[in-house]
Amino acid sequence: MAEPAMEARIARLESDVAHLRTDVADIKVDVRSLRDKMDAMDTKLSDRITKLGERVDAWSVQLSAKDDALGAKSDALNSKIDSVANRLDAKIDAVANRLDAKMDRLDVKIDARVDGLRDELATMRTWAIGLYVTLAAGVFATMARGFGWI
Repeated sequence: MAEPAMEARIARLESDVAHLRTDVADIKVDVRSLRDKMDAMDTKLSDRITKLGERVDAWSVQLSAKDDALGAKSDALNSKIDSVANRLDAKIDAVANRLDAKMDRLDVKIDARVDGLRDELATMRTWAIGLYVTLAAGVFATMARGFGWI
């Protein structure tokens, strides 16, 4: 009796091992399939990265060309601005020089008029002092006559 129980167990173990073998074979197939898919995805991803790198390089070349063109335009614009600034500086300097000349002429005229006014005031002061002395003499003469001193 021991033998049939042992044989049943061995048969069961053989059956379980057979199931394990089929499961392992299925797992191997699945792993190979996943590996193939991963290799395909790696190839696709590498291709896409390569294409993206090529596009970035193309964009870089285009941007460099545009930057160079813009740099040339920028230099031209800067030279035009400098030219206009120089012309404006020259015009402003000319206006400033004319204004300085007019101010100098005006200063000379004002100085002449002030000097003339000083001379007139000096003459008027002399006349005023003479009038005050004459007035004082007239008042004293009138008082002297009134008091009988004269």
